[in-house]
Amino acid sequence: MEKENVKLLSMWASPVCMRVKVALAEKDIAYEEILEDDLKNGKSELLLKSNPVHKQVPVLLHNDKPIAESTNIITYIDQVWPAKPFFPSCEYERSRARFLADYIDRKVYPAGRAIRGSPEDQVEAAKKEFLDILMYLDGTLGEKDNFNGDTFGFVDISLIGLTSWFPAYEKYGGFKLEDHYPKLAAWITRSWARETVSVSLANPEKILNFVMEIRKIYGLE
Repeated sequence: MEKENVKLLSMWASPVCMRVKVALAEKDIAYEEILEDDLKNGKSELLLKSNPVHKQVPVLLHNDKPIAESTNIITYIDQVWPAKPFFPSCEYERSRARFLADYIDRKVYPAGRAIRGSPEDQVEAAKKEFLDILMYLDGTLGEKDNFNGDTFGFVDISLIGLTSWFPAYEKYGGFKLEDHYPKLAAWITRSWARETVSVSLANPEKILNFVMEIRKIYGLE
């Protein structure tokens, strides 16, 4: 059998790149990570060629064929390597998983970005919006170990990739997630205990230092 040629165009701090790395680790897929230089010094020719529409990471190169956008990439990974599926077998539950992943994409990161990028007088409103968004996810998780029930699946992968940024949101928002949503906080702890997650996500302290640098650039520190 011909060896798979899998490469990931990535950026170390990107939460959507991290979720793709988790997906690849969950499927035990060997790959080469090609890092963009923080996207400060211009985007590489390979990235511009591989994703000419959005010109952004992540991009998965599978046998030199590019697949763009993290949620689309994770779905592709699950279809091409079907062992240990990410989605529930029930079509209705699959539709729910797609809905929740879309909710996470549209809501969670933008709301967190508003917290860490807001001046002091706007932080409270940004924090409230972020916590309101997480309230829905906390209620959806309920008493389950994972969003997919007994197994760590598509929704879990979609959300866990964002959580290395959560300590920065907590710092600049002046809150602790566990004080508001202990079940969701416990899910994060359980998920980070998975080797596939811990080896794929950036250190939250490193992310916090990165956010501090961004805030200095924009005159917020």
